[in-house]
Amino acid sequence: MHVVRKTQWLPLCKKRDLVEGSGVCALVGNAQVALFYLPQEEGGIFALNNHDPIAGANVLSRGIVGDVGGRLVVASPIYKQHFDLTNGECLEQNEVQVTTYNVRLEGDDVLIAN
Repeated sequence: MHVVRKTQWLPLCKKRDLVEGSGVCALVGNAQVALFYLPQEEGGIFALNNHDPIAGANVLSRGIVGDVGGRLVVASPIYKQHFDLTNGECLEQNEVQVTTYNVRLEGDDVLIAN
């Protein structure tokens, strides 16, 4: 028997806590999550693990957001690797990836999938 699990959306923060065109960090359980608010892009909000596996530090929320070859990315502030905001893939080292999270805006609330 196949069991379908319904996605639960949990409140994370308020829209006013986000910085347009930039990142902020939120704590989800024991994980630091980097949130990027890009209202001009489809979806408008992106989330990935704040831990840069190459630098070994929790810094991705402080990275610079941009576009590399049509892909939305954040550049790590330490060694400047680019991580795709939609799938967490490192553009310079495709064997490296960070976890991404499903997030959405609902009114003034930022929700994260559990």
